[in-house]
Amino acid sequence: MRGDLVRKLAARCLSIGLAVLAFVVLALTGATGWGLALAVAALAASAAEQRVRPSADLVAETTLIAAALLVGYSRRLDDGLNLALVATALVLLGLVLLVGPLRTAGNLEIRAANLPVRAWTPLVADRLGTALLGLLAAVALAAALALPAGVALAASLLVGAGADAVALDLARRRFRPTAGGGPVARALRRHQPEFLLYFSAPPGSEYQVTMWLPYLERIGRPFMVVLREPEFLAPIAAATDAPVVYCPTLRAMDEALVPSLRAAFYVNHGAKNSHCIRFTQLTHVQLHHGDSDKAPSANPVSGIFDRIFVAGPAAIDRYARAGVQIPADKFVVVGRPQVESIEVRPEPAHGLTHPTVLYTPTWTGHHADADYCSLPVVEGLLHRLLERGATVILRAHPYTAQNPASARQLGRLTELLVADRARTGRQHVVGAAARELSLTECVNRSDALVSDVSGVISDYLYSGKPYAVTDMGDEGARFVERFPLAGSGYVLRRDMSNMDEVLNALLDTDPLAEARWATRRRYLGDFPADSYAEAFLTAARRELAPATELTAPAPV
Repeated sequence: MRGDLVRKLAARCLSIGLAVLAFVVLALTGATGWGLALAVAALAASAAEQRVRPSADLVAETTLIAAALLVGYSRRLDDGLNLALVATALVLLGLVLLVGPLRTAGNLEIRAANLPVRAWTPLVADRLGTALLGLLAAVALAAALALPAGVALAASLLVGAGADAVALDLARRRFRPTAGGGPVARALRRHQPEFLLYFSAPPGSEYQVTMWLPYLERIGRPFMVVLREPEFLAPIAAATDAPVVYCPTLRAMDEALVPSLRAAFYVNHGAKNSHCIRFTQLTHVQLHHGDSDKAPSANPVSGIFDRIFVAGPAAIDRYARAGVQIPADKFVVVGRPQVESIEVRPEPAHGLTHPTVLYTPTWTGHHADADYCSLPVVEGLLHRLLERGATVILRAHPYTAQNPASARQLGRLTELLVADRARTGRQHVVGAAARELSLTECVNRSDALVSDVSGVISDYLYSGKPYAVTDMGDEGARFVERFPLAGSGYVLRRDMSNMDEVLNALLDTDPLAEARWATRRRYLGDFPADSYAEAFLTAARRELAPATELTAPAPV
């Protein structure tokens, strides 16, 4: 997170600094060529800032750059007062002042993918800032080539006409909305979705949705995905054929939630979930995006949902253990359908030679009491694994890069494994290659797991293979009380003082093999392997069934 702040601050300083320098050089010196070059550099820096800070307000930069370019243009033409340049200046000023408000207005419009509708106005409004930078680059080129001022004016008027068309359409949408909603609402009514998946989360969280999409599709009923952040629209739309709708406002949600809907599914406890919970005609079902003993997995907020789908009885016990009182009839044990493709190895891990070990460090969390990340202490353990001839798959949490210290630690571990791969030929999997593999593929390739407290352990448990868990709170005997799943694994102390003992158990003797099977039933349900996902599909279809179907008497 601090790394993101530093990048944004650096981009801001660079763009505004170059814009000021370009204006000073062109306005106060005769170095027109150098000034135009600096203006182009300022445009490039502004474009980079726009990528780093998509919602950045670039009014100051673009105003200074436009003024600098017009001064330089006037000097290049050297023909006194040029009315075309004056008109160009007025158009550019209008565009600079319009870009921000039009982008804001466009971002308040509903957008959709995988629907036969064209909502071009919000998209154009969102890209007007880029168009303005492109226009200024064209003006810089015209100035450098000393082209007639009419060329710059024509280009400015063309972009200005586009901005005016966007402004008029947005105003019409706002002040004279179409009866029955816009084209997105009409297309959704034709689609007749029976349920929706609602999603709001920080950037980089789309995996929470994509892990559920295949199973929602297998329900066999039309559905839609409702998003509250625009950056998820493209990646999630690419992962499904179902309509994906971005609803920036409550008004947009009112438009998108069509009468055919019966249920809403959720994959986290995002603060904006309450915006959908208010639709009381729907059945609201929490799915979660993993099953773990982490504190957030027993969030009291779960009580606001009508149903809580959990992987096994252990999840229900977790709420009770945390003192969270939720009526028993809200819980439905459905297993964890994502594990159905995991290969099961029933025999214990005895005397593994040249094993493949999956290491899955989690992230540091938003708060200190949720920091289970082992990256700061695990380097010695990796050295010991390499000494035992192990091949390592290092698959870090997607949020790891949000913490600069974690990113550096991960980088060191990656370098260690890459160097060992070059020296020994062992095919360690790290970096982008590890992220390209699904968790299921990682589990199937490995013989054992080393993990922090996270949902990965529950998924790995399905395989029957051994796992070790890091005790990053240095809690000793209390660790297994707080995180019962660790009781069927081998616990690594924070100082790694017992790592040889743990590695021997993990890769050689595996004394907890039998205990894992009992834990597997408690955490993942006791469902047939050949139809494991059916428990979820049946429960989901039950929530979509009309009340008459549920209460109808059985045929005689």
